[in-house]
Amino acid sequence: MSASQSHVSFSKPNVEQPLFPLGRLVATPGALALLMRSEQTPLEFVSRHASGDWSECDDHDASENDLSVKARFRIFSVYRTRTGEPLWIITEADRGATTLLLPSEY
Repeated sequence: MSASQSHVSFSKPNVEQPLFPLGRLVATPGALALLMRSEQTPLEFVSRHASGDWSECDDHDASENDLSVKARFRIFSVYRTRTGEPLWIITEADRGATTLLLPSEY
């Protein structure tokens, strides 16, 4: 993701006992457009991410996420919206930010 991309901030979800800090929540323009098309909210996906539901990650990536929660590495989740389009969520290793983005925006 380039530094020139614009981001939109939104408030943190009310997630009971998240597995890790989310930091600042941001979404790229493409992710916001996708959420509007699918008539879904960021909360639906961020809540799952924070609770350890890695959704469409393969077994290797899911295992890496489980380790990353404990070792404070980057956490990466893959979801499908109602429209069938992929949405990625990445929480940085320093837990300073969690970003919703499209694969093409990475």
